[in-house]
Order: sequence, then C-alpha cells, then structure tokens
Amino acid sequence: MVCHPELTHEVLMDPHTFDKGGPLYDRLGKLMGDGIVTCRQQTHRDKRRLLQPGFRPSHVAAYTDLVAQEAESVCDAWPTGRPVPVTEAMMTLTTRVISRVLLSDSLDDATTAEVRDCLTDVVRGLFVRTVVPIDALFRLPVPANRRYRRALSRLHTIIDAVIAERRRGADRDDVLGTLLAATRGDGVPAPITDQEVHDHLITLLLTGVETQALCLSSAFSLLARHPEAEGRLHAELDSVLGEGRRPGPEDLPHLVHTRCVVSETLRHSSPGWLFTRVTTRETELAGCRLPAGAAVLYSPHLLHHDPSSFPDPERFDPGRWLPGRPTAEQRRAMMPFSAGNRKCLGDEFAMVEATLALATIAGRVRLRHLPGYVERTPRPGITMGPRSLVMICEPRSRVPAAASPTSRATAAPRTSESRTAGEHVVDNA
Repeated sequence: MVCHPELTHEVLMDPHTFDKGGPLYDRLGKLMGDGIVTCRQQTHRDKRRLLQPGFRPSHVAAYTDLVAQEAESVCDAWPTGRPVPVTEAMMTLTTRVISRVLLSDSLDDATTAEVRDCLTDVVRGLFVRTVVPIDALFRLPVPANRRYRRALSRLHTIIDAVIAERRRGADRDDVLGTLLAATRGDGVPAPITDQEVHDHLITLLLTGVETQALCLSSAFSLLARHPEAEGRLHAELDSVLGEGRRPGPEDLPHLVHTRCVVSETLRHSSPGWLFTRVTTRETELAGCRLPAGAAVLYSPHLLHHDPSSFPDPERFDPGRWLPGRPTAEQRRAMMPFSAGNRKCLGDEFAMVEATLALATIAGRVRLRHLPGYVERTPRPGITMGPRSLVMICEPRSRVPAAASPTSRATAAPRTSESRTAGEHVVDNA
C-alpha cells in the first residue's frame, strides 16, 4: 500500500513497471473487455490515441450546452418543498450526458433510464466480486446474483443494438462514429475489431456515469452542511449568470468558486477511492524489494485526507483551490483522476461537466437535508459516495451582484497537461 504522494507518483509515472492489474482490474476486465481502463500498457497508447479526440478541450466546449440542458431538465422536474432523490437524479443526468457524447441521440428516454439502472446494479455487484474472488458463490441463483447477471446482459444487449442500428444508418460525429470509422481503418494504423468497439463503449459508460453522479451528490450534500461555502457559490452564480441563465462555454473561466467547489468535493469525497497496479518485473519501491506480479495499492481518499498535505483535512473548504492558494505539494497530492499516461481520459470533460451541472442546478434551486439528517460514513464499493441521497428542493433567493466575491476580472487562467501530474484543480478545470 503506497501512502505518500511522491511514492504514488513514482508508481503512476512508470506504467511499464507498475502496470494496470490486480484483483480490481482483473474483475473489471471480465466486464469491460480489453478497454482503455483495463488494457495492459503495451496496447494503451493506440487505444488512447483513438479515443482522445472526443475528449479534447476543443470538443469539451461543444458539450457545454448539452450538459446545461440536461441539468436544467433534471432540476426543473423537482417539486418545490418536497423530497427529491438526488443521487438517482444525478445518475439520470450523467447517463443522459455520457450517452449523448458517445451515441448522440441513439437512446430514447426509456432506454437511457434502463441503462442507468443497469449500471447501478452492475457497479454495486462488481465490488463484492472483487473483494470475494470465489466465483462459485456468484453462480448461486440468489436474487443479488440474478439481478447482476440480468443487468449485465441487458447492458451488453443495448450496446450491441445501438452499434447494429448505427451501421445501417448514416455516420455521426460522436465517439461511436469514431470507433466505427476505425473498424474500416479510417485514420488508424490498424483497424479495430467489432468487439473492441463494444468494449470501449461499455468502458466509457461504466466510468462516466456513477463517479460523476456521486461527485455531484456529494457536492450538494456538503454545500447543505456548509452554508458559508454555499453562499459564496450562490453569489458567484448570480453575478455571472444573472437570473438563472443557462451557463455556456464563455462562462466557464468565470465560474471560479464553482470549480473550487468541484475540486474540494473531489478532495474531500473522491468517488474513486482505491486502485491497484501490478509489478511487471522485480523492482524496488521505497527501499522495499517487490517481486514481479506484486499487487501495489494506492488510495486517493487516503492521500487527500493526509494532514501533512491538507491541514484540517476533514473540513470542506473550497477556498483551498482559489488561484494561487494550493501549494505544489498539494497539487501533487491531489489525484482524483490518477496521474501519468494512464490518467483518466475524460478528466477535463469530467471537470467541465460537474462545474456546469453544479452551476445550472444551484443557480435555480437550493437543496436541503431532510430533518434529522445525520452524516454517515459512506460504505465503500467500486466507488464511494452517497448512493441514496434524498434532499428537500427549495426555491433560491438571489444574491445582489455587488455581494459576489468573484468577478470576471478575477477569473482563473486555464492550463492543462493531462499526463504530467495528478492535480486537477480550478486552474486546469
């Protein structure tokens, strides 16, 4: 178990020695196939080159209206003064967004909801299969096993149907269109197989839905418990967006505190909390000899809650990430999207999606915890976060623009290098 930021970077920046593998990725491989998340290092470069264009900053800007539109649709359906299932709603939002990025409008509302429910069942069933690697237990005809197998089968069936339908129709400018062009050898050194198309889509669905939904759910829960941070967020939104205007790409550089809330949520309550690597050869790490095939674990949750990197780590403080505030050491300790060339393909997209969704929803409504709410330690799974959060939806009063702590003149610069470090904070959101 690697417990120090510099040692974690040593592991992540040497993927040829510390390759993807271990119980988590072995199980994920059975589900995702040989996709970009689970593939070994020797095949990763070609897979990343194929998929990267769809998640470059220039493409991400084109998705801003999509995200804001879907976020607006979700919160506009909430009844004022009544309990709303926040986690379920965020799952709906992120499923709609990623399915449109991957597949355009290939999924209708009913199928999108079905994909959301299937992903929920698959992710929850996957964790126990990782920590209890006894396959015989999961062949028993008990309800949980039947639910997992049914959800997995249905998810594969839906993806296969979308691929088949697209092959019969016109080309589309989306990720599926890019993958199908690659099966014909268009613009790639070697054509990919139909199975690879399927594996990539399953991988991107699984990694692009629940983690984002849990991040947003955690953000709303944390803001409800920290009214000062919530007040600063609302003041910024009222200054930048006025009377609930839908945010656009031109607003992103000015949503400084909003991005800080996302960054601090990822530090305080990172959905991705535990990952593994496997040594490909005998090596040394921190003076310890490791044989080939040794499992090496690291935990963003542990790193993000180390007081030597983040003083008072249990305190939710978005101000940590204001421009000029975080130290170089804190940036290196902050790695919700990993680091190195295996850093999350969609890190930029994830930050933009969360920022826009938070701005859209918080600009319209205020979410409050139910009476008697007690904060509970989240149960770990493949991901970690509030899986069944219910809150009260209230109308939100506007903050006068003069009260805003953030103006367009203080917008943070946007810089990014996806492979050099693990940090992903306000400056490169």
